[in-house]
Amino acid sequence: MGIPTYDQLLGANIGRPEIQNFVGALAGKKAPKGIFITTSAFHENAREYVAGLHQKIILIDGRRLAELMIEHGIGVAEEHAYSVKKIDSDYFDEA
Repeated sequence: MGIPTYDQLLGANIGRPEIQNFVGALAGKKAPKGIFITTSAFHENAREYVAGLHQKIILIDGRRLAELMIEHGIGVAEEHAYSVKKIDSDYFDEA
């Protein structure tokens, strides 16, 4: 499995040509699947290209990468914690 990271200038999206290069590199290594990670975003033509492939290619853009980092506690620190309270109905039951 191949996992490249691809940092782009702010506002530049990853297009089909970069994904095609990646798929070609995977084929050269006989890898049946791969994950393409960028801190930027993917152009719609890249997503459409991946949807039509037989190989399993996962695209992770900057937004999804941040979500995964928060979800798994990687590279983040807790700033505030909140407790959620509910009514204890047993307290109000008449004995």
